[in-house]
Amino acid sequence: MSTGGPSYFHAVISEPLIGSTIADHIDKVASSRLDAPALVSIDEGVRLSYGELAREADRLAMAFLAAGLEKGDRIGIWSTNNSQWFVIFLAAARTGLILVNINPGYRTAELEYAINQSGLKMLFTIVRNRTSDYLAMLHEIAPQVFSGSSPKSLSRCAGLETIVVIDPDEIAEDQYSFNETFLPFERLCDQAAFSSPEELEGRRRTVQFDSPVNIQYTSGTTGFPKGVTLSHHSLINNAYQAAVAMEIDRESRFCVPMPFYHCGGMISSALATLSVGGCVVIPSPFFTDLPTLKAVQSESCTHISGVPTMFIAQLEHPEFKSFDLSSLKGGFMAGAPCPVQLMRRVISEMHLSGLVILYGLTESSPLMTATTTRDSLEKRATTVGRAIPGVELKVIDTETGAVVERGTQGEICCRGHLVMMGYWQDEKATGDAIDRSGWLHSGDLGVLSEDGYLNITGRKKDMICRGGENVYPREIEEVLHTHDQISQAQVFGVPDHRLGEEVALWVMPKPQVVLDPEELKTWLKDRVAHFKVPRYIKIVEEFPLTVTGKPRKFVMRDQMIEELGLELAAEVETA
Repeated sequence: MSTGGPSYFHAVISEPLIGSTIADHIDKVASSRLDAPALVSIDEGVRLSYGELAREADRLAMAFLAAGLEKGDRIGIWSTNNSQWFVIFLAAARTGLILVNINPGYRTAELEYAINQSGLKMLFTIVRNRTSDYLAMLHEIAPQVFSGSSPKSLSRCAGLETIVVIDPDEIAEDQYSFNETFLPFERLCDQAAFSSPEELEGRRRTVQFDSPVNIQYTSGTTGFPKGVTLSHHSLINNAYQAAVAMEIDRESRFCVPMPFYHCGGMISSALATLSVGGCVVIPSPFFTDLPTLKAVQSESCTHISGVPTMFIAQLEHPEFKSFDLSSLKGGFMAGAPCPVQLMRRVISEMHLSGLVILYGLTESSPLMTATTTRDSLEKRATTVGRAIPGVELKVIDTETGAVVERGTQGEICCRGHLVMMGYWQDEKATGDAIDRSGWLHSGDLGVLSEDGYLNITGRKKDMICRGGENVYPREIEEVLHTHDQISQAQVFGVPDHRLGEEVALWVMPKPQVVLDPEELKTWLKDRVAHFKVPRYIKIVEEFPLTVTGKPRKFVMRDQMIEELGLELAAEVETA
């Protein structure tokens, strides 16, 4: 029932926006505290002060100049979390390069697409990630980098000129030989000797705060990921507003178990902390419950972030009660529907009285709305807050585009400094997402209350949100349709009490074909990231259809909920 008045809210900004590049702002923040801790990477045994972080970033930046990289060139990082990540990011920010984040879960085809679509010249990588052999995949698609004798005509990524190995000690002896285009991280940094601080300063002066600095790939409804292009201005202001919402300051120590390749870890956690002079604590290369709990205790962390599944894993760990988490006071939960009861447990059992909910999407840098530590527990547990300062928010009718009355469901749109520059080299998709008035259409459905608080009620887009990962069914369906025994495939989401949603698949085999669900999962694991592989697969002879012949996914979803006994998961109340 509507409450009257248009669903429009403009968050008043009480202080000026940051009009600096990311590198300039952090250097300014750190100038009076160069000896203060900036990064702690427990797994690596690395501790960097703000002064050391700046020197490492300067050194790599000068190496970029010596390597001939020009302003606007794209460099990529394909890695789990480590201290070098922010050295690379800040070096790119200093020199006007655009850092491309590549999902650590990508398989060969996805990696190849991201490299080619972004036009990467240089890629930073680790040797392997759990069971994924990164170098083997790269050797398959870019053999010319590993050996000067391989012609580019044999390469599937001919534009990739250099691969830099972050952890060269992990390479098996005699497996690969380093050369001028395939080299360890330190050898690249040594090239700084062929540049100078004066040359670097000259380059820095050419970088504007409206320059692009980061591309993050988000799954696309067209079957291919889209490169969300973000500027210095959108990222540093968004990060700072996240810090304000969580009351992070220079004394804060923020434990970041979320992946850096994703906005939640890179921007709303780590960059937010650096934007105010706090310390970023990296507990492990990828989220694991025990190292995260140990890091909070050993490093006296004050803040922590995560998607609901991460908090559940920590709360349910057998040793949870043995850890002293009393240093914690705040942080955020985001990236998936946040169950209200989980929110209450985290606040109570993890001492996170200042825990807030953040909502947004990669295209909004990512923060669009936030609760704050000053909001009541009820507001923080049942809404995603109000628009962040300086941002406009409206809710529109999905058919007419008109602003709906408050209390009425519609599509959530935002406008302001947070909006992406666009999808990299995809004007049509950019035009579909950002209208002529500058409004970014989120594709999410929500209700705006009388006092400006937002509730997420669903999604307009055909998207699955699995444990913080956005999964578009079309992307998986197009891969499945290359299978020579499949006639049709329909992918959709079903509720899950831990991940928010899980991926489900109904598949129709070709005539006279018998498909085995487990064999199909194995086939898919070699072609898509692990989080896109359906947990539930049902072999069917036909799909429920509309009168116009379109598959009725909501009917499939409801049937799977009943068959799998997921009714309780479907009823979980979320913010």
